[in-house]
Amino acid sequence: MPLLEVKNLKKTYTSRFGMNQVHALTNVNFTVEEGEYVAIMGESGAGKTTLLNVLAALDRPTSGSILLNGQEISTIQDSKLSAFRRRHLGFVFQDFNLLDTFNNQDNIFLPLVLSNEKYRTMKRKLDPLAQELGISDLMKKFPYECSGGQKQRVAIARALITKPELILADEPTGALDSRSTEELLMLFQRINEAGQTILMVTHSVKAASHAKRVLFIKDGTVFHQIYRGDKSREGMYEAISDTLSLLSREDGRHV
Repeated sequence: MPLLEVKNLKKTYTSRFGMNQVHALTNVNFTVEEGEYVAIMGESGAGKTTLLNVLAALDRPTSGSILLNGQEISTIQDSKLSAFRRRHLGFVFQDFNLLDTFNNQDNIFLPLVLSNEKYRTMKRKLDPLAQELGISDLMKKFPYECSGGQKQRVAIARALITKPELILADEPTGALDSRSTEELLMLFQRINEAGQTILMVTHSVKAASHAKRVLFIKDGTVFHQIYRGDKSREGMYEAISDTLSLLSREDGRHV
């Protein structure tokens, strides 16, 4: 059974008086296997962010099904959604979403604190993770004292500390310079090779070329996909670039 299964997913936004409708997702179908590293790409307005928000249970689909390890996400009661996200999902955002009034350690601890874990347990989980991510010396610093790359590593630690089934990353390299971007992508690759499943939305061909599979969204539906297979990273980059060129054509046809 796939880790994540998306079937006939639709999301329609209706104006206040029902006069206008925007079909953000029209018929999305795909699966993600445990241990996969999948990137989602498409032009602005294609539905990538809407899809991520629905998968993260931050928004409800209009219709369709989302199964995470066999559990239907869209039917979870609102009162239980926050706890579900903490237990099953990890989030990495473009703008880090760290609290400047908390030091880095407390930012990482936050999902565990909300789950009422004891300090000793939290510290036992954090120490090897911080060492693995190279941020052990940053624990007592505050986010505003850190570089973009350092803040993103802290954010990744916060996402991983709960041992989530799925990491959802929204443009994780968008606020980073080229060096920090490369370091982050290599870090994601190591995390994935260790068994973590990652689903990443990105505009970056470079970021997507690190994934094992790339899904392309056009007009609210999955238009095409590319598997890495035996492609080199350069070959994957070229294949992604060619597909994006096709997507940008006004008369592009399904492939």
